[in-house]
Amino acid sequence: MKGLDLERLNLQPRPGAWSIGQCLQHLAITNDVYLPPIADSLAGKSAHPVEEITFGAFTRWFIRSYIEASPAAKPAKAPRKITPEREVNLSILDRLLKGNQRARTLIRQARDYDVNHIRFKNPFIPLLRFTTGAGLEIVVRHQGRHLAQAEGMELSR
Repeated sequence: MKGLDLERLNLQPRPGAWSIGQCLQHLAITNDVYLPPIADSLAGKSAHPVEEITFGAFTRWFIRSYIEASPAAKPAKAPRKITPEREVNLSILDRLLKGNQRARTLIRQARDYDVNHIRFKNPFIPLLRFTTGAGLEIVVRHQGRHLAQAEGMELSR
């Protein structure tokens, strides 16, 4: 996205579709909202690393249907908390990169815990509690989905 100017950042490919900037802002806001409850879930837990992250049937379905970038993913309206603004400024890339650094730090920290059993309070649906491992996986795959969306817009230029 080298050489991306403000106009290109905010250009919507079609009415109602997000611009590159809106995709990036959505991801930055998601980091701000989703990472703190995951980090909080590790507080006070004893170290007990696992070899791999595992999912139950609901989590697999949720990721496949709403999170990952695939033809099987259903288009869904973003929760209000993470809906981007109409116009995005160029500082969004810095904000996203800082949020992604926080995510990498949290992933490194979480590798010392049983992320398949520790659950966190979902900031969008408080009654829904994913495992910490699922939450981290959701963050990563969600990024992949919207970065691919933004990259597709940039390549079609």
